[in-house]
Amino acid sequence: MLLSKYLLPTLKEIPREAEIPSHQLMIRSGIMRQLASGIYEWLPLGLRVLHKVENIIREEMDSIGAQEVSLPAMQPRELWEESGRWDFYGKELIRLKDRNRRDFCLGPTHEEVITDLVRKEVRSYKELPLLLYQFQTKFRDEIRPRFGVIRAREFYMKDAYSFDATDKNAETSYNNVFETYSRIFQRCGLKFRSVEAQTGAIGGAFSHEFMVIADTGEEIIVSCKCGYAANLEKAEGVPPAKVGGKAGKRSGLKELEEVETKNMKTVEEVGKFLKEKPDKFIKTLVYKTNGECVIVMVRGDHEVNESKVKSYLGVNEIFLADEKTIKEVSGAPLGFAGPVELKIKCKLLADYSVEGIVNGVTGANKKDYHLKNVNINRDYSVDEILDLRRAKEGDVCPKCGKTLEFSRGIEVGHTFKLGTKYSKTLRATFLDKDGKEKYFVMGCYGIGVSRIVAAAIEQGHDQNGIIWPLPIAPFQVLILPVNYEHEKIRTISNRIYKQLESAGYEVLMDDRDERAGVKFKDADLIGIPIRVTVGEKTLAKNIVEVKLRGEKEVREVEPDQVQKLIPELTKK
Repeated sequence: MLLSKYLLPTLKEIPREAEIPSHQLMIRSGIMRQLASGIYEWLPLGLRVLHKVENIIREEMDSIGAQEVSLPAMQPRELWEESGRWDFYGKELIRLKDRNRRDFCLGPTHEEVITDLVRKEVRSYKELPLLLYQFQTKFRDEIRPRFGVIRAREFYMKDAYSFDATDKNAETSYNNVFETYSRIFQRCGLKFRSVEAQTGAIGGAFSHEFMVIADTGEEIIVSCKCGYAANLEKAEGVPPAKVGGKAGKRSGLKELEEVETKNMKTVEEVGKFLKEKPDKFIKTLVYKTNGECVIVMVRGDHEVNESKVKSYLGVNEIFLADEKTIKEVSGAPLGFAGPVELKIKCKLLADYSVEGIVNGVTGANKKDYHLKNVNINRDYSVDEILDLRRAKEGDVCPKCGKTLEFSRGIEVGHTFKLGTKYSKTLRATFLDKDGKEKYFVMGCYGIGVSRIVAAAIEQGHDQNGIIWPLPIAPFQVLILPVNYEHEKIRTISNRIYKQLESAGYEVLMDDRDERAGVKFKDADLIGIPIRVTVGEKTLAKNIVEVKLRGEKEVREVEPDQVQKLIPELTKK
């Protein structure tokens, strides 16, 4: 491909709206352009990378017997109501009406559609296991699209769905896809790890995320040298050692005391005044979900993990209550709520850490007052004690007890063991070998194809531009004639170009009438793995320069030796 005829509009300046390297470089290198917030146009260079990733995924999915289908992006409301997700999915679901005022949505995922297809077409256990997949644009009305295609409203992904006759067989399918995903990300040249994750709006028994390791990743990975790894939403909290034994059987309990704390609302303010550490506080938060209130309590130095709360309650959204609701529930304004003598009965949930607090501090449900020496089961009771807090630095591993490590990553894949969640709600059944009707046992597996492109750039870049992994680079070789108008340079460049193309390499030649400095800057920016520089000075010695994008070393070879050198470089 000649660069003079290629749509590759590079930019010198960093776009103002781009926050992280991948977003900046994807726009500057001419990979994509923004049409609207969270909606992007893919230009030729970017589309080549996208197709490379897609082909790797397709080859690996086909290798385990998966069959490719294509499902509609526009889905009828009736299917989503049948599964119970029309309202459950929340505001991220983009809803629309056709000319007949019938309700549809733009699919963020395809569990309903694929289950509907299989319940109509598959009748017998003899047709199982079945693994179907597709590539398609998905739509989610993100509250805050950011980081380019990493958090977009329209994105390209591969989703797959397995159907099995038994739970054991379903786990086999899950493990097959899990291993396939590992091969896919290895082939894409990515450094990644799999972690335990929440099932979220998809649902199911358990799930794993595949994270590309990157300092700019918006996901936090919690891991241990023993092999345990989870994202921050899923990371388990270990019940702390109970002070003085189990709650309700502890000694040294002091008498409940009300203390005036005028205009002091935060743990920091009240703690300083009372000379108490944050770990003595019972932080009490009022949430609303589905029109009901829920009170969640964590230790003062901890934060509520809303994903764990949503998972326990079986809801897709929860919101911190407004001041009016807080006052109705507690009788006091924001900052003074506590679990003792609430005005309105709500479900009370406490994190493990709360059970270990002896003679704690909490709001008195009275303006400008807090309570000291508050103890669970004596002064208040809860409906459930469970793991509800976010993991934090210094926490110990739930598997081996060693200190956990924290790092950042970008989610590029997610696997779910769905079980019969969708087959039951959509009444998708088959006949087993005894002629009995059974529900399909399902799995769901997604890969963010467009996210992989951004994640690869986050992992591979420097101050000058992109450093592509060779397997997904848009071109393998860039030929850079310093002055294409120079007859000898042009002749040698064209000869190398034709030799490499004939040998099956993907080659881009910068034949533009531009200054050498512009060409070198663009070469570094777009990040083609191998650059062959043809200049007047080196040709005087009958040599050209060959350089790998991620290395400083420059190799000098005769023009006719370039074709022999490239295979050696592409093995690295």
